Amino acid sequence: MSKRRETIRDFSKEKINLEDIIYVLNVAREAPSGANKQPWRFLIVIDEDIKKEIRRYCESVERKFHENAPDWFKKWLAERGISWRKPFLEEAPVLLLVFADIRAPYAIQSTWLAVGYMLLAIEEKGLATVTYTPSRIKWFNEFFNLPDHYKLQTILPIGKPADTKYQKQPRKSLEELIINKEILEKIRL
Repeated sequence: MSKRRETIRDFSKEKINLEDIIYVLNVAREAPSGANKQPWRFLIVIDEDIKKEIRRYCESVERKFHENAPDWFKKWLAERGISWRKPFLEEAPVLLLVFADIRAPYAIQSTWLAVGYMLLAIEEKGLATVTYTPSRIKWFNEFFNLPDHYKLQTILPIGKPADTKYQKQPRKSLEELIINKEILEKIRL
């Protein structure tokens, strides 16, 4: 079991092999989906000007979100050094935009299963990412001239991690996650 997967927001300037991105997408294709409709759609962005435009839009939305967040959430964000600024959207060598074709049954759930597969494949290739989920997504359809039934689920900035050291966030214990605790008692016997 891998315990090294981390959320990375600082990327080195090192270029990455686009063959690794194709590998990640091929892994995602194997994810299960409702009625086997495979509703995930991918948009690969490597153009610097497009990445700048995506960052500009996302930061404008994020700034408003951060200003209007409840105090407890502002504190939580500040403790983790998370702000409305999203330089990783411009600094990562690749932005992988993941859309769900919502015409398919269970499109959102299926697409997020594929994202899970992708996160593991990204790690397997020695790359890093953060799942960034913009709160307003219609702009992306307009900017890329995509049909309305494609709904952006996440942006995966992908690259080699910078040397920045992060404090790994603790994971919840199984005791906190398993609802029927009596099973744990049987296992521990």
